[in-house]
Amino acid sequence: MKRVAVVAHTRKSLGGGLDELRHLLAHEGLRPAWYEVDKSKQAPKRARRAAREGAELLIVWGGDGMVQRCLDAVAGLPVEVAIMPAGTANLLATNLGIPRDLPAAVDIGLRGERRKLDLGTVNGEHFAVMAGAGFDALMIRDADRKLKDRVGKAAYVWTGARHIRADRVRTRVEVDEVPWFDGPASCVLIGNVGTIMGGLTPFPEASPDDGVLRSGSSRRRARCSGRASSGG
Repeated sequence: MKRVAVVAHTRKSLGGGLDELRHLLAHEGLRPAWYEVDKSKQAPKRARRAAREGAELLIVWGGDGMVQRCLDAVAGLPVEVAIMPAGTANLLATNLGIPRDLPAAVDIGLRGERRKLDLGTVNGEHFAVMAGAGFDALMIRDADRKLKDRVGKAAYVWTGARHIRADRVRTRVEVDEVPWFDGPASCVLIGNVGTIMGGLTPFPEASPDDGVLRSGSSRRRARCSGRASSGG
């Protein structure tokens, strides 16, 4: 039986909460190492500790930010990661077919298909969903925890609307040292999955395990400021 560890964001909820997760794992005969955090930035230290102490399966309870931080912490290590989609958007879980149903998510985590995920890097951190500069980065930055706790996914609509009329900037993009785009743009996205919020598919051919990251740019009137944000 695999050695299991749980890293859980206590402010995130799914099903019957962490008590139900404990019960489901106990029913499977598991007594995992257990780490709780109240901010996702505290998660990498716990994830690395779990891996260092021999965890073979890391169960991550939280949203895309929590998952991104844990994946960044254990990237390249011999640790499997199971996602409990307890966040606001849960984009990686959605693209991997993990439902917002706790018993089903646990079953997938323990017995589901294993896949090696592609990870990109931005500003020294790994990401599995997407990274963006400009409009996307500003939208993600301003949708802080308090706003998401108050209005849920509508937080991204609110923060997006705040920046939609900002000026475009001259943007140059090279892919594998080959010019790909040169012109005014509001946003540059690098995607590892196809579907984002609202069921939109800006990268319809993207797959999280095909060894390729997809690029995209937008000519909407928003500012591409050079700030970069990892979307998970």
